[in-house]
Amino acid sequence: TDSPTDLAGWESLVSDCCFDEPPFKTHGKRPASGAVVIEPDGRIWVVSPSNQFGGYTHTFPKGTLSAKEGLSLRANALKEVYEEAGLRIELTGFLCDCQRSKSTTRYYLARRLGGNPADMGWESQAVHLVPKEKLADYLTNKYDAPLLEALS
Repeated sequence: TDSPTDLAGWESLVSDCCFDEPPFKTHGKRPASGAVVIEPDGRIWVVSPSNQFGGYTHTFPKGTLSAKEGLSLRANALKEVYEEAGLRIELTGFLCDCQRSKSTTRYYLARRLGGNPADMGWESQAVHLVPKEKLADYLTNKYDAPLLEALS
């Protein structure tokens, strides 16, 4: 109930982020962003896209940027995690950029501030809290391989 209701609200949540990140290069693909949300005990939040959208059984929350919305990569990552996992997060750093079939996705590291997985939107059919050592069992799509490497 305390999520932003407009673009300015999402942008205000990232105004205090103070970490560096490299320039973002799309390589001619659509820009996207997402986050890897890590709990203090090391477990990581993973979503199961509805109808295995994009060929993913499980993956990290992410989404393409809409040109008409005009969100920054950072604000979009917060919005996507909230929509797909029901979690309110804070970005803590840059993780990596991944080339996907139609997009280049910037991933951030994040920590959970609140929210409830039961509040996930229609894009996800489930949200999982996975021990880091079990991630490779969940993330089996080839486009998630660079994320597993970056997290190791």
